[in-house]
Amino acid sequence: MPHAALALALVRRRTLVRAVTAVSLVIVLSLGVVASAVALALAGDNPESHVGCVSSSGGVTQSVLADRGSRPDGQAVGLSAGQIAVAQGYISVGKQLGVPREAMVIAIMMSLQESTLRMLANANVPASYQFPHDGVGSDHDSVGSAQQRPAAGWGTVAELMDVSYNARAFYGGPSGPNQGSPRGLLDVPGWSAMSKGQAAQAVQVSAFPELYARWEPQATAIVDLLEGVTTVPKCSAGESGRPEPIAVEGLSQVRQDILRFTQAGLGGAYVWGGTAYKAWDCSGFVQWIYRQVGIELPRVEQWRVGRMTDTPQIGDLVVQNPQGPYNWGHVGIYAGDGMMYSALNPSAGTLLHPIEWNPGSAYFDLLT
Repeated sequence: MPHAALALALVRRRTLVRAVTAVSLVIVLSLGVVASAVALALAGDNPESHVGCVSSSGGVTQSVLADRGSRPDGQAVGLSAGQIAVAQGYISVGKQLGVPREAMVIAIMMSLQESTLRMLANANVPASYQFPHDGVGSDHDSVGSAQQRPAAGWGTVAELMDVSYNARAFYGGPSGPNQGSPRGLLDVPGWSAMSKGQAAQAVQVSAFPELYARWEPQATAIVDLLEGVTTVPKCSAGESGRPEPIAVEGLSQVRQDILRFTQAGLGGAYVWGGTAYKAWDCSGFVQWIYRQVGIELPRVEQWRVGRMTDTPQIGDLVVQNPQGPYNWGHVGIYAGDGMMYSALNPSAGTLLHPIEWNPGSAYFDLLT
């Protein structure tokens, strides 16, 4: 009996440690919520170009990523060069195998949860230290960017310390290295009909199945960014491609100040978890704006200190991408006339854009 009690205590301790670790990873990479990856691109650092369309006669019209979103060091999108390399590995292998885009998003979700897109050695597997790695884990004999286990038949230590092998093993299918045992994503019957979090869990069989789903917005943005699917939407007839001046007549002084500081942030880079000037995520942008006018907001879920309104004014919050009861995945500043300012995503940065680009909008007044 003492041995059984000790074993139970160890299991409980390990479960607690993994839960705390998982929460920590979410805090690190998800302090700010991420917008859905809308297809956009920007040109240069001129604030006048940070608008939701460009004139076909007035500049950039080709399908490109902004330089700051495609730099190989990954700093502008809040990821290290190593994390970018891991993500590119999964996407490259996915393209070689011809898997659907959804499969690539699931793979990135999985790696974000398992290793925060890092190649991990393991303190319990000394041989893993012989291979390039970005960090060290300690969960059983799990190694690599997918935390796959040699003892479970995923591959040798040498194979599992290679991101291309991790990706091929995760995707599985007829050309997978394990021939369905352990099974990869393509070996799971009906995986495409599952939620993305459920599909990741079907492969990984984690003790914390609910944790994969939370990475879907981030993973979607990463896949969109690294696949280069961003395009520059052209203006419709009558649009100049530049932000029209917003009338301040009738606005209170504090709303005028909010508008002024909001416009000062145009062109800022999108950095997950960022709160620094022009290096922020969507909620970091909003927090910075309100701080300039003497109002300190929470780091996230800023709508909770305001009241919902059906008649928003310039400077109010726009929340979008519903994620549950009284919870949204994106936040920005209302600009009037169907427009808003926000730090939209890694490839778009901070700009003025139509509210309709994201679904499920609601409005909150934090000033009255």
